[in-house]
Amino acid sequence: MSLNRRIFLKNSALAMVGIGAAPLWLQRTMYASETAAQRKKILVAIFQRGAADGLNIVVPHGEKRYYELRPTLQIPQPSAAVDKEHSVIDLDGMFGFHPALAALKPIWDNGHLAMVHAAGSPDPTRSHFDAQDYMESGTPGMKSIEGGWMNRALLPMQGPQSPMRAVALGATLPRSLRGVNDAVAIESLRSFQVRDTNAAKIFEDLYLSTDDQVLNGTGKETFEAVSILKKVQSAPYTPANGANYPNGRFSDSLRQIAQLIKANVGVEVAFSDYGGWDHHVQEMNALPNMLRDFGGSLAAFWNDLGDLRDDVVVVTMSEFGRTAKENGTRGTDHGHANVMFVMGGPVKGGKVYGKWPGLADHELYEKRDLAVTTDFRAVLGEVVSNHIGNKDVAKVFPGYQGGPQDFRGFLKA
Repeated sequence: MSLNRRIFLKNSALAMVGIGAAPLWLQRTMYASETAAQRKKILVAIFQRGAADGLNIVVPHGEKRYYELRPTLQIPQPSAAVDKEHSVIDLDGMFGFHPALAALKPIWDNGHLAMVHAAGSPDPTRSHFDAQDYMESGTPGMKSIEGGWMNRALLPMQGPQSPMRAVALGATLPRSLRGVNDAVAIESLRSFQVRDTNAAKIFEDLYLSTDDQVLNGTGKETFEAVSILKKVQSAPYTPANGANYPNGRFSDSLRQIAQLIKANVGVEVAFSDYGGWDHHVQEMNALPNMLRDFGGSLAAFWNDLGDLRDDVVVVTMSEFGRTAKENGTRGTDHGHANVMFVMGGPVKGGKVYGKWPGLADHELYEKRDLAVTTDFRAVLGEVVSNHIGNKDVAKVFPGYQGGPQDFRGFLKA
């Protein structure tokens, strides 16, 4: 049985953890010739850590109750606002973007960006740690399941495989990508280097000559990843189609994911996260800047992909939403349902999907939060099944009783 194999490339240095049998991608020239003729379907998942305020990201401006619950945090209605720069960007008469998300409006207008509102986990926890763990494992309320949903989403492969199938941009491998399939965590493509080539050669020879199949397999896949990254790094990268990435870690991670996708190194799933959404105090001071960075980064990534957009779907998530009513410190507290973004060439965009539960007191979850009407696994399951092509949704999300009947239909046939 193949055990977990993981590779970490951190801080311009190389570290290896995990154990496993020898990988299947040893025929390198065969792999290279095959991938050159193929275009894989790619999933990019983005985790907004800290519980983003979905009600002020995709604003239900058509519901009067929203304005009653948020006297100081409300985003002005499009028709009533004198200052267009600070008013809701209307999408369909009921929902609208926060004005800081203006960069995403053209993608919405062109039909490649959709949202699923009132989406989230059925588990009631308000703990950041537990909720993030449940969402990344894909198993709400279940702590006994090992690995993450993105790792399980990878299709079984015969023949040579790329060690770059599953990639996270960050210092550590996220729970989402842990599991039996190879996964790589890269802190930075730009700064990656093998500092001591002589030492690296000694270690490579040591790993490759050992009779220990565990060390042999780990060594081969690690040094293969190193070789691939050196080739990617050696070519200067200029974003295409006028893509203008904002300054910042999140934007830089998306730029690097685009670089890896366009380098055709075999990426099938990629992960990035963006922390700092836990706004209990003075939310209006922090949220606009974060959303401007978030929306601008997604828009730059979209433009940069060019004709590869048809192969890529981006999905966003956050562990839970925030209270419908603002608190006494002009912030919001831990809530329940949230909004998920889905962007890509195969997306039937220009629509907010899901059943809107309403914000009246009797409609709120525990009389305080937006209620969950779409299980987050239905959103992720639709992407896994209809884009990646893994139809075994129950295996990807152990314990989930839903299926295609619960999908929201935001992907083209």
